[in-house]
Amino acid sequence: MGPRKAVLLGGLLGTLPDLDVLIPFETKVDQFVYHRGWSHSFFIHLVLTPVIGEGIVRSIKTLRQQRKLVWLTVFLCLTTHALIDSMNAYGARVFWPFYPDPVGTGSIFIIDPVFTVPLLVAVAWALASANWSKGLKKILLSSLVFSAGYLAFGLIVQKHIHDRGQAIFADRGIETKKIQTVVSPFNTILWRVIGQGDGKYHNLYVSLFDRDEDAVIYTHEFDSSLVTCVVDDPEYKKMVWFSDGFVRTDLIDGRIVASDYRLGLTPTYIFRFALAEYADGKSNKIAPDLIAPGISNAGTELSWLGNRILGRPMTRASEQKLLENVAADDSAGC
Repeated sequence: MGPRKAVLLGGLLGTLPDLDVLIPFETKVDQFVYHRGWSHSFFIHLVLTPVIGEGIVRSIKTLRQQRKLVWLTVFLCLTTHALIDSMNAYGARVFWPFYPDPVGTGSIFIIDPVFTVPLLVAVAWALASANWSKGLKKILLSSLVFSAGYLAFGLIVQKHIHDRGQAIFADRGIETKKIQTVVSPFNTILWRVIGQGDGKYHNLYVSLFDRDEDAVIYTHEFDSSLVTCVVDDPEYKKMVWFSDGFVRTDLIDGRIVASDYRLGLTPTYIFRFALAEYADGKSNKIAPDLIAPGISNAGTELSWLGNRILGRPMTRASEQKLLENVAADDSAGC
């Protein structure tokens, strides 16, 4: 195939796993927890490869003598999509049905220009080329090697930061039951180490260029008494399963809201759902309602992010303000 057709066909194949967004899930929480499900499973890809591959071989004359190569290409287009998805905190159920839980390393952000731009350059070059050339092949190989190396770099840095985070928590006398280390937006230099304890979680932001003695830890309540209102709600249980227990509850505008606090930066969570209305000590279950994250101080946040990536100590104003505004009375409950 020519490079233009190859790009279009590869793009189509690489998009197939995400077509699960077209499945009519019962609730908005289902859409959240079951996205990147069976369609991202390596085993499903293995089953689908000969079906899709044979269809391509029989449809395109120039590929009829390249069956093995076509099948391998189809498999890699599908599985590399799922593999990359499994490397951000949202994760993917790549081993379904033998291991039904999502796998997510959290070692690369969902949007990272350092990873994406080289691949975009290669795709644009291919689309602009009528025929294969040494230059095109070189840029394709170079972009692939660089991006794969960047993924490996993220995993190595993550392990380093995770170990540092554990040591900092220990030095500060903070006991944790679970620790997750996830990358901050748009880079692999600044990381968020989340330590979960009894009813509290601790946010520690660590840059490769930080000094450990300058580390600032932000401590938040996550297990408020409001959780008693939703603890038996199937939608809440799904969120707990999906997030491995990293869920907090808040009372917002008269509604009990559950948030996966791994995804996004406190207090701007990417996935939070109103599960019940609450008033006078009573809660009424409602259909889960996704609350879109709002960032009113994007400039300040970007300034903090830039400084912290460079290892410059800087208080995160939005998170500090949240701590100062937390209501002292936690008597509400069901």
